[in-house]
Amino acid sequence: MKSFKSAAWILPQPVLIIGTYDKDGKPNAMNAAWGGQWDMNEILISLGSHQTTDNLVNNPEFTVAFATAETMVVADYVGIVSGRNTSDKMEKAGLSVEKAPNVNAPVFKEFPMTLECRVKQKIDESETGYYLVAEIVNILCDEKYLAEDGKPNVEMMELITYDPVHHTYIQLGKTVGKAFSVGSKLK
Repeated sequence: MKSFKSAAWILPQPVLIIGTYDKDGKPNAMNAAWGGQWDMNEILISLGSHQTTDNLVNNPEFTVAFATAETMVVADYVGIVSGRNTSDKMEKAGLSVEKAPNVNAPVFKEFPMTLECRVKQKIDESETGYYLVAEIVNILCDEKYLAEDGKPNVEMMELITYDPVHHTYIQLGKTVGKAFSVGSKLK
């Protein structure tokens, strides 16, 4: 095996789109790759200093959407362009915005699934950012992405993951097994 120095190479990394409102109610979106499930009803996201972190000071509620192959270009755009420097960022992104039903944050209708969240804790907060622990208040899913059982069909969403090794996006593939079941073959 070839050895590599320590790097942020946990795979796969979700491509998360964080939606917030600024103090005047203007929506903003940013792309965050370093995030995941923290607890049963909580997520953790590593955030640097961004317009999003400025917005969370005034309003601790936000949304998290999952980027797809179809939304990859706009998802990348909101990650490389700062709301601090580009006042028309959201207009250029062309996202359809509506207010989330359970939190004071925007929902971007182009994304198939969105978590409505509320800040619970900021860990190691400094001028360069912090780790954000948030409560998942509710989950929204576009009905065209529901399976026959009425739950979200993740495979149908064509979610993408960030490849930190080569700085690319990879589309997630097909279902290959049933969790908590396929291992039973070895019992």
